Amino acid sequence: MATDDDLAAEWEAMGDDEEEDVGSARVLNQDEIDSLLGFDEAGGGESDTSGIHAIVNSALVSYERLPMLEVVFDRLVRMMSTSLRNFTSDNVEVSLDNITSIRFGDYLNSIPLPAMLSVFKAEEWDNYGLLVVDSALIYSIVDVLLGGRRGTAAMRIEGRPYTTIERNLVERMVNVVLSDLSAAFDPLSPVTFRFDRLETNPRFATIARPANAAVLARLRIDMEDRGGRLELMLPYATLEPVRELLLQMFMGEKFGRDSIWETHLANELWNTDVELDAVLDEVVMPLNDVLNLKPGSRILLNAMPNSTIDMRCGNVSLFNGKMGRKGGSIAVRISNRLRKM
Repeated sequence: MATDDDLAAEWEAMGDDEEEDVGSARVLNQDEIDSLLGFDEAGGGESDTSGIHAIVNSALVSYERLPMLEVVFDRLVRMMSTSLRNFTSDNVEVSLDNITSIRFGDYLNSIPLPAMLSVFKAEEWDNYGLLVVDSALIYSIVDVLLGGRRGTAAMRIEGRPYTTIERNLVERMVNVVLSDLSAAFDPLSPVTFRFDRLETNPRFATIARPANAAVLARLRIDMEDRGGRLELMLPYATLEPVRELLLQMFMGEKFGRDSIWETHLANELWNTDVELDAVLDEVVMPLNDVLNLKPGSRILLNAMPNSTIDMRCGNVSLFNGKMGRKGGSIAVRISNRLRKM
């Protein structure tokens, strides 16, 4: 028999073993913790696809799942090149830098100030979008429209708010871009983008929740030695009414439809056997009378030899007719069609 002292010694030994196991557990250094959380600076741009960042952004829909959106933006670039040349009477080159998916709150925090944020509304979709014009493009547009000399960079004066003239000129340019954007979406779905307001503070241009996903298209506008950036941001909530159209691989694609199979199915339906029931009459009886029925009991019907017969397929009445006899069989002559085929 083990004494109390022996049991105490055994428990103490087990506790020492557990402490040794805990002490031998591997401790992560700071680099490994940063890599696990997705904050590895050495990894460069790949940090967004690892660790906690990958988990958080896993629900962020990639614009690559909307193939027709690239076609729309390509049309927008071509149309803007022509319309801005007419607007500025200068040689304008428009290029699409990239299209990315981003959360709305992250984008607002990344906008370099000063800038002008144009809020516009998609009338048919009943939602909003954002058009951001950076300061370089603002001063370039003002310089070009007001007769600035060619070959000299636009002057950039920081530390002052934008003047009424600058705001009006930028608003005119935004209306030109929105008109082109509407035309770019026309082959896909007719929509009218209407200018709503112009803001210089990102907090006043909040059109979606910070965690909501959005598509961001960055455009570069060059006017010889002048130019700047134009950023177009459309929340996924705005694009939701046309999401099915944006999922197309090509214009006019029919999802899940096979005309050959549809024709075959339509032809085979005409050869389907359908069971018809000729209902002479119906009687409503109390449950007590039904339970008392037995062999030899009689059920009186209100039908006469010339009564109308109801022809049914399942529970659907299709025809009315009269009962008769043809040869050695009972027949029904159809007199009325109750339901259009």
